[in-house]
Amino acid sequence: MTDDWQRQLHALHEELIRRDDPAAWVKEADAVDASLRYPHLALRGPVFGVAVQDPAAGPGWRVLKPVVDGMPQVARDGMHSHLWFTAKDGTDDRAVRRELLAAVALLEREPANEVTACGVRYRVVRGEEFMRCALDGAPEPPRPTDPEPADRTWERRQRAEPSPDADFVLDPDRVAGPMAYALKQGLREFSYRGGRCPDDIRADSERALTTHPEVVLLPVAFGLVERRGEGWMPRGGLHAAPHQARRMFYDGMAEIWAMLHDYDDEQKARYARAAEEYRALQRADEFTVDGRAFRICRVERMVRMGPDGPEPARPSDVDEYGPTKMHPTMDEDGTITH
Repeated sequence: MTDDWQRQLHALHEELIRRDDPAAWVKEADAVDASLRYPHLALRGPVFGVAVQDPAAGPGWRVLKPVVDGMPQVARDGMHSHLWFTAKDGTDDRAVRRELLAAVALLEREPANEVTACGVRYRVVRGEEFMRCALDGAPEPPRPTDPEPADRTWERRQRAEPSPDADFVLDPDRVAGPMAYALKQGLREFSYRGGRCPDDIRADSERALTTHPEVVLLPVAFGLVERRGEGWMPRGGLHAAPHQARRMFYDGMAEIWAMLHDYDDEQKARYARAAEEYRALQRADEFTVDGRAFRICRVERMVRMGPDGPEPARPSDVDEYGPTKMHPTMDEDGTITH
């Protein structure tokens, strides 16, 4: 531990005491307890999203599209659509629309990780997703201090719930407390190692330590994992609160999995009964159905930052498909031709 790191930790500790905020103290104690009960970090792999740097909003970068996509091209597609719909619905200025459509045209042809339109920079950003795990490999469940929605309904929402990443500012100097700062410092030196990683992946990972040495921790998210042999596999997306992940699990058992996997009538009834049993438990983070073990888990993510902002997709990151024309042709007057 460097002297500077020690000084920063001491300063954060003193600030925590000075604030006289019992809730913050309990949250920090929760983090300490988690580091002891779940001492290992299990890497789940890279994730991608889109960040924007808009001079009108200040010099920093903020998240535009959640950092949850499994491939860079999925994030590029999200950037592509954002620009197209901004050109369609977000302006009546022909010059502005022309610039936006020029960026769209580029993304139709090339796997570009960054485009600029009207002075605003849009960038595909790369993150790492990881979980804390116990000595036996069990992933960390939600903590007592993790926020829950005031309305913990089990009914399916008509609208998608907002992502915890929405408008999140990618500020490497932001620190939530001593334990978060210690985690950030530990992650600064993280890179892919070992013989199972191809040479180009290891080389890109090592290079990032120099090109993007700082770390930003994204908002904590929650998901569902299923026990598979000795490991745990993710099932579904990430959510802002534990109850949202529980509701996704309930919906899966009650209806969605039967449609996706063509369950017979007996299976449908068995999973539907299990869904109601799970719902009756209200806040259960572990449940077994049909011999399958599931857990609601806590998922953490990081983004590397350099002098010019967040790390983009790396050359060794894999795409299963490339750029394509996603929307009808539009001219600078907003006229669309199919």
